[in-house]
Amino acid sequence: MTKETVVEALEETALLLELAGENPFKVRAFQRGAQALGRLSEPLEVAIASGSLKALPGIGKGLFEDITTLVRTGRLPALEALREATPGGLREMLEVPGLGPKKVRALRDGLGIGSVGELEYAISENRLLALAGFGPATQAKLGATIARWKQDRGKRLLSEALPPAEALVAYLCQHLPQARVAIVGALRRRCETLSEVRLLVAGVQAEDVTAALVGAPAVEAGPDGAHLLGLRVHVEQATDATWGARLAWTTGSEGWLEAMVVHALARGLVLDARGLWRGGQQLETPTEDALFEALDLPVQAPERREDDPRLEGPVATLLTEADLQGAFHVHTSASDGTATLREMVLRARALGWRYIGISDHSEAAFYARGLSRDRIREQQREIAALNAEFDDIRVLSGIEADILADGSLDYDDETLATFDFVIGSVHSRFGQDAEAMTRRLVRALAHPRLTILGHLSGRLLLARPPYAVDMEAVLQAAATHGKAIELNANPHRLDLDWRHLGRARELGIPIAINPDAHSLEGLEDLRWGVAMARKGGLGPADVLNTAPPDVLLTRLGR
Repeated sequence: MTKETVVEALEETALLLELAGENPFKVRAFQRGAQALGRLSEPLEVAIASGSLKALPGIGKGLFEDITTLVRTGRLPALEALREATPGGLREMLEVPGLGPKKVRALRDGLGIGSVGELEYAISENRLLALAGFGPATQAKLGATIARWKQDRGKRLLSEALPPAEALVAYLCQHLPQARVAIVGALRRRCETLSEVRLLVAGVQAEDVTAALVGAPAVEAGPDGAHLLGLRVHVEQATDATWGARLAWTTGSEGWLEAMVVHALARGLVLDARGLWRGGQQLETPTEDALFEALDLPVQAPERREDDPRLEGPVATLLTEADLQGAFHVHTSASDGTATLREMVLRARALGWRYIGISDHSEAAFYARGLSRDRIREQQREIAALNAEFDDIRVLSGIEADILADGSLDYDDETLATFDFVIGSVHSRFGQDAEAMTRRLVRALAHPRLTILGHLSGRLLLARPPYAVDMEAVLQAAATHGKAIELNANPHRLDLDWRHLGRARELGIPIAINPDAHSLEGLEDLRWGVAMARKGGLGPADVLNTAPPDVLLTRLGR
């Protein structure tokens, strides 16, 4: 075992001890031992055998025994115990430059943050400002540091990967005017998270595209090829005559392609990675429409090309961004947003929204400056003044009420009755077992004042898994009580998972696509929610906020 490996083990032990709040003298002992070992000039095994390691300042008897055990067995029991006792998310946070044990402990103890993903989400919600030592500049710097750190981690959110990939396609088309370039793979299917970027090209050789990638924005060269923000860029080849078949083949999931191959064989055709064939003769498929026509299939949107292809039967008209009239779940600087109420309304008007549902946090969310009853009345007066000022947008007064551990809602019924709508969300006690969490959500859905169940599963993509819950029981309760369920469009959440949207549609549950916006830019996150709605097969009639203002207000009972 090398000296460097032992030094790293001692340093990690010191970090985890400090994170656990251990005696500072014990922490410093491992730190001094690592520093002393780093200055050792002779081979480590020789220093142990001769006893000279004991003579080094900073290497006491206990530490000498630890180092000897590690060198001879490859194990350090104290470090193994600390690793087992420390959640993986906290250890991950220590990998971020500038996040030492003291800051990680402050984030964990003050805001309940237990992973880098949760920290990134808290930054997007402007929550670090509630902690001493985390001002606006520190919060912004930490957000930028995490972005750089994630670049080497090999996985990205859809919202992080798609815009630079689209910019890369535009760059390649500009530098290779004769080229035809398209995004394919999981990114074209709008999967929630990505581990690669795949491009299909025609009109040029793949090698020409690879060469053109050098110097492209956000592209870096690696030993295995070009990387876009840490994601490997794969370039695939097509011809103009096979473009449609190759576009479909490089887009679909494995399960979808298997179903397409079987479908083709039943019609005397062969579909493979090279194109579409009949009797050994390749058929021209210059477009995807030509491919689907040759297979006697309706054209299927890329978002729907997952493992359950549903190739037969009519294809519903899928939702588009233009179908949305407005949205709920918008936070302002009254709680943990970065923009004022007026600024949010003005941006919504500029985006063409016909209504905006303001829903700051409720009083139980003390970490997010949740609104007291007096502050609620003050905000509602501001909303009334804005409605009197503008006739092209309706500002709705709402709240994101915490669903408490027993399923009750924050605030009394009288206070809840003053809102145009109430979003109920779980923000605490994620560790309840499935039975308790299901009972909690079902009780909340039965509350007469609840309008929308917010981010149902509580997941944070690449950060926190969904909590244990009986999804079918919750969906049945929403249908029974006539409540809407949110498709949270924040790219860190995208919750309700699109895989459950089909069942919600079967039960007649209206879906509210909401941005969960904490900034002006956050209002534009609706696009990610629309992508998930399309993956789940939703049309305009399935979504609550496609209704015009007068119809919407009737549905809300206002």
